[in-house]
Amino acid sequence: MSKEKIIDKARVKDIVSDLKKKGRKIVFTNGCFDLLHVGHIRYLAEAKKLGDILFIGLNADKSVSLIKPGRPVIAEKERAEVLSALEMVDYIALFSEDTPYELIKEVQPDVLVKGADWQIKDIVGNDIVKDVRAIPLVEGKSTSKIIEKIQKSGN
Repeated sequence: MSKEKIIDKARVKDIVSDLKKKGRKIVFTNGCFDLLHVGHIRYLAEAKKLGDILFIGLNADKSVSLIKPGRPVIAEKERAEVLSALEMVDYIALFSEDTPYELIKEVQPDVLVKGADWQIKDIVGNDIVKDVRAIPLVEGKSTSKIIEKIQKSGN
């Protein structure tokens, strides 16, 4: 685990500037990453293959609760810490807005990725980044399905 991977928004510009000066290709993705599972791991591994640096915009608790009622299950600092332990993840920045649009503007990534459940035209930031990709999801693997299974087993 590397807490140095978890950066605040004030440091994003300097870190990204340094990476770009070094010619590093930055891949950006975002999400809640609540209850990390094999679908997340495979998705992040595929995203990392698209560049040198994998930068995650992590929904803060406030923004998760806006899009997923009753969530998150895991608090933002813990979700960030778990993600920072993954070898393929280079940087994580929390955002509390509805979307990561402002963070994407700040990062100006070379590649923007989301899961294939998103249409390219609907991916936030597609007007900023030229190379936008949708990565196939792992069939049947999602945090929502895990929560449903837990709830059913408790009855």
